Order: sequence, then structure tokens, then C-alpha cells
Amino acid sequence: MVFGGVNEERLQLNEDTLWAGGPYDPVNPDAKAALPEARRLISEGKYKEAERLIGAKVMAKPLSQMPYQTIGDLMLLFPETATVENYRRELNLDTAVATVTYSAQGVKFTREVFASPIDQVIVVRLTADKPGKIGFAASTKTPQKATVTVESGDTLVMTGSNGGSAGINGALKFQARTKILAKGGQTSATANAVSVANADSVVILNAGATSYRSYKDVTGDPAAIAAKQIAAAAGKSYAKLLSAHVAEHQRLFRRVALDLGTSSAMKLPTSDRIESFAKSNDPHFATLYFQYARYLLISSSRPGTQPAGLQGIWNDSMSPPWGGKYTININTEMNYWPAEACNLAECVEPLVGMVKELSETGARTAANMYGARGWVTHHNTDLWRATAPIDGPAWGMWPMGGAWLSQHLWDHFEFSGDRKYLAGVYPVLKGAAIFFLDTLVEEPNNKWLVTSPSMSPENGHPFGTSVCAGPSMDSQILRDLFANCIKASEILSTDADFRQQLVATSARLAPNQIGKEGQLQEWLEDWDAKAPEQQHRHISHLYGLYPSSQINVFDTPDLAAATKVTLNKRGDITTGWAIAWRINCWARLHDGERTFSIIRHLFSPSRTYPNMFDAHPPFQIDGNFGGASGITEMLMQSRALSATGGNFPFEIELLPALTTAWPTGSVKGLRARGGFEVDLQWKEGKLTGATVRSTAGNPVRLRYGSITKEFKVSKGKTIRWDGR
Repeated sequence: MVFGGVNEERLQLNEDTLWAGGPYDPVNPDAKAALPEARRLISEGKYKEAERLIGAKVMAKPLSQMPYQTIGDLMLLFPETATVENYRRELNLDTAVATVTYSAQGVKFTREVFASPIDQVIVVRLTADKPGKIGFAASTKTPQKATVTVESGDTLVMTGSNGGSAGINGALKFQARTKILAKGGQTSATANAVSVANADSVVILNAGATSYRSYKDVTGDPAAIAAKQIAAAAGKSYAKLLSAHVAEHQRLFRRVALDLGTSSAMKLPTSDRIESFAKSNDPHFATLYFQYARYLLISSSRPGTQPAGLQGIWNDSMSPPWGGKYTININTEMNYWPAEACNLAECVEPLVGMVKELSETGARTAANMYGARGWVTHHNTDLWRATAPIDGPAWGMWPMGGAWLSQHLWDHFEFSGDRKYLAGVYPVLKGAAIFFLDTLVEEPNNKWLVTSPSMSPENGHPFGTSVCAGPSMDSQILRDLFANCIKASEILSTDADFRQQLVATSARLAPNQIGKEGQLQEWLEDWDAKAPEQQHRHISHLYGLYPSSQINVFDTPDLAAATKVTLNKRGDITTGWAIAWRINCWARLHDGERTFSIIRHLFSPSRTYPNMFDAHPPFQIDGNFGGASGITEMLMQSRALSATGGNFPFEIELLPALTTAWPTGSVKGLRARGGFEVDLQWKEGKLTGATVRSTAGNPVRLRYGSITKEFKVSKGKTIRWDGR
């Protein structure tokens, strides 16, 4: 984080494996014996009694997980300046370089900052338009247990260890090194600071590392890692460091170009544009928001990193909101909604890696907590891949986190068609499904197979709790999980008996139901009208509409109409990420004007901070990603067709929810299921051209409004269509 002060610059630093605690197993030893009784109480409608039992015997020990934590701050103290002119700060999304410029006493000063994914260092360059004018004192500070020393007269070395949390002792060591490379002038040092005077320019390099190697291995050498990174970067010129950084960023960022139109509002500072968006004509701000989300995902989730959490990598606290963790009953999944369609498939790799690790710790939880095969995780996880239910029954007694995350593994295949990758993740998908084959129970009225105990995140029903059996979302997620395993086993020519078991079990899952008010039911029973929070932030039972496509306007029009009733009852104005979910749902319902009206809420000062971070409030990153996904869904949607699709297993829908606020525009580089890359142009609200490039050789049906056209296209070939 670059704060851009004049007399004092604060660079707030993070290392994405610096979390509290160490390896641990939070499964409650009493859980396995208590769960049958909890199921019995639920089946008898004794929901509060079940909640009390679950709270006493089933929840994790400890009841909370480990928080993500900051590594500290690099502080640059400059000579006092009374008068400053022409101050400007910017973040260039195309280069991923933050810049601060201003003039003082006739000198123009420039600060450039970037975090290089190539050299694994943060780079700061300080320059002036006159020689000998750069002077400052550099120091570091941290809330962690650490010491700061100076090495070789020009390098700050912060060495420390993480703390414990909730009774789990800290097990990590860390080091952050900051090297000052001045051109001209004098460099001097005290015990814990480095000063520069009268330099022509200065380059500052910062690297950080921890001893984390995996969720079960903390034997790394952070001092050696950080020292090696600094030494390698110090041997390169600033120009070379910058060039490598920009090239790697643009390799990903420039894949997608979006033009929704321009206006004079583009000349205003970003904060002013947010203030006035709802009542101004500023189509370009939606473009900016879309590309900013792509920038954030590139910056916080790429091969070799941890996945993007609740605050991404931009947390400045030892105890961030909700621990800065991975909340996997919506928020982590939302972080990755735009990844595939917005041509950032590589950014999903950290999520895939985490799910593979969760399948290991989750197998331990499945066996020790449920007495089941396969693997399970509940509504949160952390760096240590904890999988037991946390926080309390009202939030944590939901066994579907791993099943939902598994959908992202399937999506990654469906967008790429990479069978080698599918073979690698198939055991994870299979394990997630096996857990439910072992734990689903028969509900007494219709003999459907349902989850129990579970809940509809994080919503209370009329009986004083959220604990229940078989909420609609669970069955929807399971239909996807089972269908994906069935398809994968067919593609890989394996597990025929397992496949048939999934087919039979899937047929017995509770169906989607329409309640007496015309709404999609959230629970097995028609409780919606009596639920205490009629405008609850979660719309969990609309998973089937988005991100799934089980419910859609073509194949299930009655259910689609029921989701519209639900959305109207829930309302549009809620927390940041929940607004973003509603944007995606209304886009799936093809209502461009309603979708855009909700975008206005998301882009308002109450839900978007001046630096464009999403306001939950407080700060969460998921709304940024969900907002970008919603914009994508307005312009293009893709889905795998059922057996009724015949020889055309994938459909791409063009401009399904275009708003009149964006009458003319274009987008290049979106990706669609089935292995396609899509460019679109439109004018006066009408499609003028679509270019669809095949990367997998699948046949495809293109849809524009009521018009469809089917194409058989070879791998590497291109379709051009004007929607007629």
C-alpha cells in the first residue's frame, strides 16, 4: 500500500504466508458421537436443541481460525516542506506502477513504486528534476515480535516471528530486508535507520519471506530467501527491473480490452467520479472498475502465491476483519468469479492448490468428525487449511465449503479443455463427492437425500436458528458436484460403478421448489415469508442461478421467475459483495437496466472507497471481483448445455444484459466455456460483430437475443458473426 504522503511516505507491507499460529488440527473429539443426536433433533424439528448440542459438542477447538497479519511498514521521512504544488498520485493499471509527483521549492519530485512478480521485490525509485535534491531517512516498524538492525550501512533488516492466536502457538519466522541504493550524495546509518542526503536519485529494494513451506511444513529459511532476492535485484538496473515487471504484468493484463464509452467525467479525480457516478454520465468508470479488479487479481493471486483472501494482500492489521481469512461460503469463490471469463486462468492456480491441500486436511476432518470417507471443509479456512466448523453453529455448521470450491476446479477444466489437468484434480472432485455419499440422510416426508446438519449461509429461519437439514443451496451445489464427477469420469474413462452411484444419488436430491409467494424456496419447507431477515445479505439459494446455470431463462423459466421474486424481496442495497452477487443474478435474468441500477449502488461512496477498494464495510476485496464478473455477465455468458444440446455442448450468449447506459462499445479477449475467446462490438445497443476463436475445437451455439446459430469450428480457427 502506497500512502503518498509528502513529508512522510508510508509503504505498508505484506507477505502472503505471514499468518498467526502454526499447523494444527481443530476437530472436536466429541463431534462424531454427537452428530447422530444432532440429526435426530433436526429431523424432529427441535432446531434450537440441535444448535445447543452442536455448539457444545461439534464446533472446532479452537472456535476461531488463525488471522492473516501484516509484516509492517517501511517509512520514508523527508525534509519538512511547507508549500507543495501540482501534487498528483496515480496507479497505472497497464504498468502496475504507482507514482507520486509534486513540486516544492522549485524542484519536481517523483516517486515510483512497483512490486515485481519476476524479481520478487518491491521497488521504489526517488528522482528529482535537479541534481542533489533527494534526502530522507528510512526506517521500518512492525506490530510483530521483531528486531530491526542495519547491515552493510545501507540495508535495514527486520527479523521476527509470528504470534499465536486462540491457543495455537506461533510457528513461523520471517525476515524483511530493505536495501537503499543512492546515486550521488551521502548514505549513513544508525542502529535501526538509513539516511540519504543530497542524492541525485535513489532506488529502494524490499523483500520479505517467512519460513512457511506448506500447511504442514514451517522449516523454510526466510533470511536466506530475502537476502538472495535482494542481492539478485540489486545487481540489475532500475530500467531492467521495471521492464521485466511491466512485461510480466502486461502479459496478463492486456489480454482483455474493454470500451464502454467515454465522457468528460474521465478528467476528474477517481474519488470525485465515485461521488458523482449515480447521477453522472461516466461509462468509462465501469471500464476502470472492471480493469481494476483484473489488476487486483493479477497482483494478489498468481502461480506460487497464496489465494486471494478477504482483504487480498492489502491488510494492515494484526487482527483484520473476519481474520482476513478464506470465507468459503461465498467470499473466496467470488474472488475468482472473473478469473476464467476475464482471461486470467493462471490466477486460479493458487486456489486450485489450496483446494488440493484442503482435500488432505479435510479427509482428516471427514474421518474424525463424521466417520466418513472423502473430504470436507466448512465455511472458513486459513493458511493452515483448517477444515472444522468455526465461529458457532449459526455460521459454521455448513459442510459445503469444499464442494463449492470444487466447482472452480471444474470451471478451470471447462474453460480450457485440458484433460491432463482434469486427471490431476479428479481425485479431489471424487473425494468431495464421496463424503456426501457417506453422509447424506433421508428426510422423512419425501424421502429425498439431504445434508444434515447444515444451514443456508448465514440466514436464520423462523425457528430461532439457522441450523436445519437440506437447504436449497446444498442440493444445488451437490447437483453440480455430482454432475461434474460424472462428466469427468466419462472423459477419463474411469470409475463406471462410482458414476452410476452418483447418477442414482443425484436423482434423489431435494429439487428446487417454488413457495407460496412465488419465490424460490430457501429451505426444504416454505419458511421464507416468516424468516426474521427478509433482506438478508446472502442469497445462497440463488447459487443455482449464479454462479451455476442450473436455473436459467431458457430451460427453467418458472424457476428463473421465482428467483426474480426472491431478488425483489431481498432488495438491491446491502453489503458490497452482496450487491455484487445481485448484479450477477440480474444479468443472468437478462435485465440490463436493473443490473445497471444495482451497479450504481456498488459504485457509490458507501460501497466503493476513494481508492476503489470495495467497502463491505469495512474493506473487503470480493466486491471488486464480483462487480467485474457482473459487468462480464452483462456482455457475455457461456454455459455447458445439457443432453438437449445435441452436438453443440456449449452455448455463448452475446450481449445478454446490455444496458442503455453503454449504447456503443467493444470488448476483446473474454473467454467462454468450451475453449473460446470472444471479441464483441456493438453500436446503438445492437451487436455489430462477434469474433470467436476456438482453442479446443469444440462445436458451439452462439445466441444473440432470440437468434441462435450453430458452428462446428476446428481448434485454432475463428468464427465471425453479426448476430443475424
